[in-house]
Amino acid sequence: MELSIIIVNYNTKNLLLKCLNSITSSLKDAKLVYEIIVIDNGSKDESVQQIKDQSASWQTKNKSHEEKIKIIQNQKNAGFGKANNQGVKIAKGEYLLFINPDTQFKKGNIWDMVSVFQNSDKAGIVGGKLIDKNGKEELSAGRFFGLIEILLMALGLDESFGMRFSPNKIKKVDFVSGGFMMVKKEVFGKLNGFDENFFMYVEDVDLCKRAGKNGYQTYFTPEVELIHISHGSSNRSFAIENIYKGLIYYSKKHSNLFSYNLVKLILKLKAILLVILGKIFNNSYLVDTYIKALKV
Repeated sequence: MELSIIIVNYNTKNLLLKCLNSITSSLKDAKLVYEIIVIDNGSKDESVQQIKDQSASWQTKNKSHEEKIKIIQNQKNAGFGKANNQGVKIAKGEYLLFINPDTQFKKGNIWDMVSVFQNSDKAGIVGGKLIDKNGKEELSAGRFFGLIEILLMALGLDESFGMRFSPNKIKKVDFVSGGFMMVKKEVFGKLNGFDENFFMYVEDVDLCKRAGKNGYQTYFTPEVELIHISHGSSNRSFAIENIYKGLIYYSKKHSNLFSYNLVKLILKLKAILLVILGKIFNNSYLVDTYIKALKV
């Protein structure tokens, strides 16, 4: 088995089906032998039954259908990193492709990602291009999160200062998005997988950071594109709360004590300011969201 495609699903039934169909369509003429592993995080929308029905339909239509869908059902939401780690434990592929269920292949060949590894002995992680439903490039590669980077994020200046980007040629980068990330299984094992202390968000940056510390390089290739429908399984408030948690834990893990405490202070001050503005302008979303962030 050359490739294991791993997808974590949580209440994205319809999007997931489109994702699975796009995978099989994209790879139907590929030389790669692959499998699909779906980890369902306690969905309540009949996602699992839909996957089973779809898999049976594929098998009926194509007797030579080589890829198989394996399903892991969790009783509750285990988080992104932990669920992906579960999938890797049963994966047989030499390469692991992590993609979100709210994505669809647009162009390119997965082999183009594999070839990056084959052209560089030090390559451990490769990311592809993500575009939104309107065709705009998502900034799915970037610089590691240091004190300055987190300050820029808090001020909303990260894009202006090029902290995140989407290269138009194959390029070595600090990190790539976990929503479209290929990793050598051997490397993933040496890194002990995703850090499960991240529930969702920032775990991809952490994985690339640890890969770099262990002598592996991360690359971005624009040759393969996915359409990404953001927040297919989460809302913005949930995302902000978990980004806060992720940034604080990441700083504690990879920074000195001074930087860690300063990061906490910066994020806390931003949350306080937005709660105050929310109350002034009677914006319950801001108030509720950033009160939760203050409790992180």
